[in-house]
Amino acid sequence: MAVPKTFAFIDSQNLNLGTQACGWYLNFAKFRVYLKDKFKVEKAFIFVGYVAGNESLYTSLQQAGYVVIFKPTLEYKKAGQRYTKGNVDGDFHCLLEYLEKQRKLAYLILPNPHKFSALLRKFRPFFFFLNRTKKIERINSA
Repeated sequence: MAVPKTFAFIDSQNLNLGTQACGWYLNFAKFRVYLKDKFKVEKAFIFVGYVAGNESLYTSLQQAGYVVIFKPTLEYKKAGQRYTKGNVDGDFHCLLEYLEKQRKLAYLILPNPHKFSALLRKFRPFFFFLNRTKKIERINSA
């Protein structure tokens, strides 16, 4: 009997901002090892908005074992500040629905229970919150 394969689909922006909202910074290399050890994740697809100048970040994610998927970004101004956003929550919603119907959705890993898309609420039985472990925290947070 074949062992089922486990894949992770990661919204890097929400993961990064969610852990920062908890007061800590994610070490993406440690997180990849954590996914492999704790959840037996064979492939981890990380969705990230492409921003010119961040190539070293993308390379380090690939070296840590992620399959990097680039998403288009949206630039906007808020209170005179310029921001770049790459949101994939809506993209994940249809994937989560499909996996749930196929009985292949195991976990929905979220940074913390206080901030996540309303689109994800219906998947609450699958929630696993990272704020319960800091094994993947970056020590030299700056």
